[in-house]
Amino acid sequence: MLRGFREFIMKGNVLDLAVAVIIGAAFAQVVNAMVEAVLMPAISALVGSPNFDSFAVLTLNGNDIRFGVLLTALVNFLLVAAAVYFAIVLPMNRMIEARNRRLGIAPTEEADPQVQLLTEIRDALTQRSA
Repeated sequence: MLRGFREFIMKGNVLDLAVAVIIGAAFAQVVNAMVEAVLMPAISALVGSPNFDSFAVLTLNGNDIRFGVLLTALVNFLLVAAAVYFAIVLPMNRMIEARNRRLGIAPTEEADPQVQLLTEIRDALTQRSA
């Protein structure tokens, strides 16, 4: 009986993971659209260029070393990270806090793992010496 239950739980976890991957892939399009259609044009309006590909080009033995491409990728990454944080993480944390307040669940403070480990070592040493 227990083995069947474990298999059922595993199937549930696999289904949850599959749903998360599908939703994540669909939401990636939303985040990319926000970055490409909203945030990058705003930066373009401020800076004058939608990307920095032609910025800081160094020619060495006939080869172009383009630091601007790296800068563009870095700016895109920061914009995507900011979009995900402000569109997903912050609202989700607020919803969880509101739900916990409504249910009367108080936030718990986690014990510092180093203090817990030191306490266990101390207790083991006192038991050993006794």
